[in-house]
Amino acid sequence: MAPLSQTSREEDDYVEEIAGLKTQFDIFRFMKRVTEDYRCRAFMVLNLPPITSFDLQGSTVITSWPAELLAIYDQEALMVNSPVLRRLRTSTRPFLFDMTRSEWSRDDGKSALVAGLFERFKMTRCAYFPTHEPSGLRGAVSFAGDREPFSPAEMRKLSYIAIHVFDRLAEIRNLDTRITDTLTDREIDCLNWTAAGKTSAEIAEILTLSEHTVNHYLNRATKKLDTVNRTQAVAKALRIGLIK
Repeated sequence: MAPLSQTSREEDDYVEEIAGLKTQFDIFRFMKRVTEDYRCRAFMVLNLPPITSFDLQGSTVITSWPAELLAIYDQEALMVNSPVLRRLRTSTRPFLFDMTRSEWSRDDGKSALVAGLFERFKMTRCAYFPTHEPSGLRGAVSFAGDREPFSPAEMRKLSYIAIHVFDRLAEIRNLDTRITDTLTDREIDCLNWTAAGKTSAEIAEILTLSEHTVNHYLNRATKKLDTVNRTQAVAKALRIGLIK
């Protein structure tokens, strides 16, 4: 049997690492590293928004785009008539996007505005990788910067990473949903009050329970959330939207 090429080994290493990521924040850190490795400035993972949507931030799963850039993008309603989204809706092939090329001009006269905005943040060249979940939900992963265009080999590697990252994010979201379904109302109440800074004794008084019962609920919630203590349990519950 012929030995694996260096590229194949690298791809297998990436897949193994992605499979071991446990949270969205783990994936965020991984994607930040990949972005830096490929000399880009920012990445984005998004669910493909409906044609009627005007809000890019609402469709974003994780991203390292500057907050100011995202805010201006949505304030100017730049998602409408976006040639990138039009391409993502009609093709499953990875592609490069260069703000300076005329074939990517917009129909709404905002081409100069968009080019200036992305030039300001040094993100004039982007690579987009269409993705989809097993459920059929479509999305994309992008890497943006001002480096030279990606080579075909780089596009293949990043496409491989994008597919596995999108799948892993879906698995994490499904796991978080199952966790939410298994926690009881009392366990969620105790997490909420813990997040508010209350001790077990104070929570017991608020909920008219014994302190022992409160600790029991918090211990069960901690185990269900696959965390090691109540501080981590509260942090994870906040992250997945279980408590506010």
